[in-house]
Amino acid sequence: MLTNGNILKQKIDALWDKFWSGGISNPLTAIEQMSYLIFLKRLVDNDNTNAAMAKRRNEKFISVFKGNEKCRWSYWSQLPGDQMLRHIRDTVFEFLRNLGSETSTFTQHMQDAYFALPKASLLQEAVNIIEDLHITEQNIDVQGDLYEYLLGQLATAGKNGQFRTPRHIIRMMVKLVDPKIGDRICDPACGTSGFLFNAYMHILEQNTSNDVLEYDEEGMPHHLIGDKITDKKLFKFLKIHALTGYDFDSTMTRIGAMNLMLHGIDNPNIKYTDTLSKSYNDKEMYDIVLANPPFKGSIDETDVNPRFKTKTKKTELLFVELIYDLLVTGGRAAVIVPDGVLFGTSNAHIDIRKILIDKCKLEGIISMPSGVFKPYAGVSTAIVVFQKGGTTDNVWFYDMAGDGFTLDDKRNKSDKNDIPDIVKHWTVSRISDSTKARNGVSDYKKAILVDVNDIKANKYDLSISRYKPVVYEEVVYEKPDLIMEKVLSLEKEITVDINSIKKLLSK
Repeated sequence: MLTNGNILKQKIDALWDKFWSGGISNPLTAIEQMSYLIFLKRLVDNDNTNAAMAKRRNEKFISVFKGNEKCRWSYWSQLPGDQMLRHIRDTVFEFLRNLGSETSTFTQHMQDAYFALPKASLLQEAVNIIEDLHITEQNIDVQGDLYEYLLGQLATAGKNGQFRTPRHIIRMMVKLVDPKIGDRICDPACGTSGFLFNAYMHILEQNTSNDVLEYDEEGMPHHLIGDKITDKKLFKFLKIHALTGYDFDSTMTRIGAMNLMLHGIDNPNIKYTDTLSKSYNDKEMYDIVLANPPFKGSIDETDVNPRFKTKTKKTELLFVELIYDLLVTGGRAAVIVPDGVLFGTSNAHIDIRKILIDKCKLEGIISMPSGVFKPYAGVSTAIVVFQKGGTTDNVWFYDMAGDGFTLDDKRNKSDKNDIPDIVKHWTVSRISDSTKARNGVSDYKKAILVDVNDIKANKYDLSISRYKPVVYEEVVYEKPDLIMEKVLSLEKEITVDINSIKKLLSK
C-alpha cells in the first residue's frame, strides 16, 4: 500500500486531521472531495498521453479541454489559494458536469456533485499531496494505492464511515469464484466497488506475464498490464462491459465509479438503483456475482419487487434470491450473509436455503469469526459459495478462526490467518476431500464435508455447529485415596487456623 512509503501516509493522515478541523467530519465526503481532485489530475495526464499518441500516428487530436484551457490542473493549481478555491467551485466543476456525453455514467453521477472544501489552505495541502505522488501512466499503481489507502480510512476507529468489506476478505472471495476473461460480473450492492475492482485485478493478474508482475508486502499484485489477452475485443469487453454495480446511495455510486476509473476502467457501469425494488427487473445476466449486501434491514413491503418468491421483508434473505435470479445457469456467486440466514427457523429462512440446496450446487460455507467486521459490528457472518443449477451432493464447511488481524476493535495484524489455508484447500483438495467424505473418511480438522441428505434431514440447516464433530478430551482424575489424603490434610490446617484465632481472641 502506498509505494511511496510512510512519508506520504503521514501526509494523508495529516490531511484527514485537516478535513476534520476544517468542518468535513464525514470520511465519505472527504474521500469524495479527494477523488475529484485525483480525477482532475489524471484527466490532464490522459489528455497529454492521447495527444502524443495522435501526433505519432499523424492523426488529428481534439483535447477534452478545448475551449476550457483554464480547467487544466497545470493552470489552476498555480493560482493563489482563495482564487484557486473559487475557480474550482465555479468554473472547473461546471466543466466536469458537462464533460461526458448525456448518456455516460460519469455525467449522470456528476449531476448532483458539489465541491465542498471550505478552506483554501485545505485545498492547497490536498493538491500538494497529489503532486507529490507523481501519478502518470507509467506509475498508475500509485494512484490506486492512494485511493485504497483513503478507502481504508473508513475502517479506522474514530472515522465512522459506511460499512466496508475488508479488502483481504474480498480478495479471498474473488479467488474462490475465480472470474475469467469474458465473464460478466455484478455486485448488486456495490458500495465503493471493492468486489468489482478486485475481480478486475484478478483477471488481469491471471493474464499478465510473471516477469512483469510484482507483489507488495500485502500480496497485492502490481503492473497488471494483461499482456496475455491478445484478443482486442475481449480486452475491450473487460474494460467496458464486464463489470456492473448497483447501489441506492448516490454518494456511494460516485465513489464506486471513481474507484474503478482510477484503476483503469474508463466508463464504469455503476448505476444508482435499489435492486430489491419494483424498478429493477434484470434477470439471468451475469456469470459471476460477488456481494456483501446490507444486513439486518427490512424494506417497505409495498416496494418489494413481486419477482421474489420468498415471503419476507428481510434484505439479507431477499438479496440471496436476487443473486440467484441474476446468475445465468452455471454462473457462480460468493455472498456474505449473517449467520441467521444459515439456521433461521422461519419459513422464509428455510425457503432461501432450499433454493441454495435444491436449485443450485452449493459448494461451500465459510464461517467467519464475529470480529472480522469490527469496528463496525460484531455480528457473526459466513461466506456462501454456490453455482446456479447443478446438483448438491455434499457441502464443504470451513470454520475460520482468524483472518490475519486481531478480532477486537483495533484490528491489528495477527499471525492467526486461515485465509491461505482456505484458498489452498478450496482449489487443491476440496474435490478429493469430497470423494473421501462419500466413503465416510475425513482427516482434515478445520473443514468438514456434509452429505446433502443430512442437511435436508435437519431442516436445511447450514450452520457448521450442527455438523461439526464434538471432540471429547479425556479427563484424568486422581485416585480416591490420594483425594482423601488431601481433604484430611486441609481439615487439619483449617483446625489449626481456627485454634490460633481462638487463642488470639481470648487474650
